Amino acid sequence: MRLVYHPAGHDEDLGVALVELQAGRWRTARELLLATSTHWVLRTSRTQLLAVAAARSDVVGVWLDEEPGSYDAQLMGARVAVERALRAHRQQHSQTLRFESRARRDALLATRRAPHDPVPWVCLLALAQIDTRQSRREHRMVPTEPMLPSGPWGLLYEVNRRDPYNREAYHRVLQFMLALERPRGASLAMVFDFGRFVASQRPVGSPLLLLPAYAQVEQRRQVRADPLWRRQWAQESTLDYTLTAFHDWFHKTHGEQRSVADLSLLAYALWAGHQYREAAEVFEAMGPYAAREPWASVHDGAAGPDPGEALLLRARAESLSYVGTRRPQAGPHP
Repeated sequence: MRLVYHPAGHDEDLGVALVELQAGRWRTARELLLATSTHWVLRTSRTQLLAVAAARSDVVGVWLDEEPGSYDAQLMGARVAVERALRAHRQQHSQTLRFESRARRDALLATRRAPHDPVPWVCLLALAQIDTRQSRREHRMVPTEPMLPSGPWGLLYEVNRRDPYNREAYHRVLQFMLALERPRGASLAMVFDFGRFVASQRPVGSPLLLLPAYAQVEQRRQVRADPLWRRQWAQESTLDYTLTAFHDWFHKTHGEQRSVADLSLLAYALWAGHQYREAAEVFEAMGPYAAREPWASVHDGAAGPDPGEALLLRARAESLSYVGTRRPQAGPHP
């Protein structure tokens, strides 16, 4: 089967809007966000991916010029500004602080325009990872949980007031913790603690149940040589989180509510934990869609030009084969 690496996955409406944006046309994105309304899960994920597609052009700027009174256009302007600031930070661009300042201004304006919308607050959380020294007061708030480091907990609180367990918000906090400079930087143990703390609250139906798995993949990225890597996923403590995500998120959501990235990680965690039947169910739900991660970060040096994809195909084949060999055979007809 030919794999399709597309961030929209099964969200076909988003896929169409992304193509249109990349072609310099914004009206489909406008209609998509209008239809999304206050469905915060979709609004957050859709605006994020739309911003990634629009950040290399001025298509959202054109939209703002033509519809200066549109809040969705203003929000997308903030989203694009944040994406550009994060890219500048990753590239160590000399104008990073200028990009960050503009993005912060646009996000704050959006919070005032639509006080009920969590997305502008998610934007502010995303910008926190640029502040690696925690220079801003809002990035060094003391947490309510003593095991966690100081961080942008007030911003997370504002998101939670509007959309409890917002997926991107918690992932942005995870990225903030990983980005901090030493010695104030969060250790991998703290990152694990954060993931497990969130998952332990059992947010049924939330992909945040996978946060411990994301934290574990970060360990692999920082400590590449680990011959016992796959065994960790079969340990009872890790497997418990994986199976909880399978039953309380995967089984209670569907279609466009599941991102390709989350499905991909869950499939890997189940396969690595020897839960082949469950992994096969996730692979079947993914269909042809795939994500580069976590496979590109966890492969064991398979041969070929793309060892991450080779591992993905191997895991998929093993899981589906396991189920196929264990399906009950039809008995003889009387």
